[in-house]
Amino acid sequence: MFFRARIPLAVYELVTRDGCHLCDEMAAVLDAVLPGYGLSWSPRDVDAEPELRARFTDAVPVLLRDGQPVAKVRLDRRSLIRIVEGRR
Repeated sequence: MFFRARIPLAVYELVTRDGCHLCDEMAAVLDAVLPGYGLSWSPRDVDAEPELRARFTDAVPVLLRDGQPVAKVRLDRRSLIRIVEGRR
């Protein structure tokens, strides 16, 4: 009998800041799509983390998958599905 190696689920994080309407829009897309794949996301405040601030400055929101940017500023449902199905 063969066992398939279980690939760990990707870790999704949203680099955001308070008062960012684009961040709220991307969060809504994440909330609508990720649970259907058994996934979730967590926020990271760009203004609270100097490393993130230096890396992304004012280019928020940024969606990170396993620490790497996969989407910036705007993200629609179809694009997120392509991202997720490329690597869960």
